[in-house]
Amino acid sequence: MAAMVAGPMALRRAGVAAVARGLTRGIITRGGRPRHRVGLPRTPWTVRGPPPEVLAEMVEPRPVREQVELDTVTYAERLHYMPGLARPRFPPWERGWRDPWHSPGPRYEEMPLYKERGCYICHQGVRMLEGVRQAQWLTKTKLVEGLPPAVQGIVDNPALGLQELEERAKHVVSHARLWDTAEAAPRREKYCPVLFENLIHVCRSLSAKYPSLSKRMLARNCRIAATWERESNLLQVRGLSGILMNSMTPLPPVASKEEILATKEHVLETFYPIAPTIDLQEVNVYKELNDTGFRDGYPYSHPHTLFFLESANVRTDRFRPEQLRAKMLMFAFGNALAKARVLHGNDPKVLEQPIVVQSIGTDGQLFQFMVFQLNTTDLVSNDGIKNLVWIDSDQNLYERAQCVPEIKKRVVTKPAGISGFQPDTFKKFLALYLHGTV
Repeated sequence: MAAMVAGPMALRRAGVAAVARGLTRGIITRGGRPRHRVGLPRTPWTVRGPPPEVLAEMVEPRPVREQVELDTVTYAERLHYMPGLARPRFPPWERGWRDPWHSPGPRYEEMPLYKERGCYICHQGVRMLEGVRQAQWLTKTKLVEGLPPAVQGIVDNPALGLQELEERAKHVVSHARLWDTAEAAPRREKYCPVLFENLIHVCRSLSAKYPSLSKRMLARNCRIAATWERESNLLQVRGLSGILMNSMTPLPPVASKEEILATKEHVLETFYPIAPTIDLQEVNVYKELNDTGFRDGYPYSHPHTLFFLESANVRTDRFRPEQLRAKMLMFAFGNALAKARVLHGNDPKVLEQPIVVQSIGTDGQLFQFMVFQLNTTDLVSNDGIKNLVWIDSDQNLYERAQCVPEIKKRVVTKPAGISGFQPDTFKKFLALYLHGTV
């Protein structure tokens, strides 16, 4: 106990006395004055190390151990889990008959439609990174902002009496957002389809004034397939194509021959080093198919307008406006190309009679309008005539739908109802519906 309290000088004196008596067991000390430490002399070995041949002689090669395979001890014989033992692996169980729900299926290489060359598929779930720019390159299309003059003329024509339907359109919005449900705030997946059906109903009410509107048909869950080559890539639009309105007569071209010939000078925008097919699904099991989704002889065989409803409640499950416009362009192009292959064959050529397909996309409040004109099916190179697309983007039908009034300090600050209704957006929707009739 006294040694624990003693200082360092007392311990050193005790160590010197112990060395004098020969009793150094249990005491690690060094007698005498400490030596002065100096650096090593500067020799070639201390500066650069020993030569390689000397270093090789100093390193003794280790003997290679013999690889011994040990048996894995599992708990298979115990018939229950045992800590410290490995999990057993059993051979696959053979039923003796083919169960389609539990069959692994053949390998891709063994399928009859397998091909070495990959194909890039665009379907409903594809979200394009670069949006419309990427879709323009894939479809060899020139973009024009706004609506074409043929459609804008319908919007601006006061003789058609579109102003008379503005009050009905506002009631349509109120019905979808306020009156169609007992909930305080209806969900988007509820009011978005209801709003679309109500707007179509208002448009159909003009059939008595324009009898040719009765020669149209809405097709739901129809599938298309259109295949084309773009430079060295094989591309395909395939799958569900939204709600398609067909007509018995095709839409007239919206661009003149001079505007079509002027597209030769247009240079398509690239986004190197990003590949244009970065978002598309690459597959090796496919069939090169061009199909409109309808049998031969179907009376409503001409595509008129495609409708896309983004009615998911969760924001991340919905397409952003730029991605929605890119999908609208791809599927409008796919419908037009499939129809062109039916009418003019699979040979690439400049079409004497361009094919026009319209598209409308909405999330229940924000609308996207598009008119696409297919001028050529020669899509391999960037030279020559391009296709045309007109886009009028981000058009609000109304600003806000207040289901429950907002009250602060017993004062109604925001009354319930629809505010900021935009009649011009409804006129554009109606103009696209009437296009080809008036």
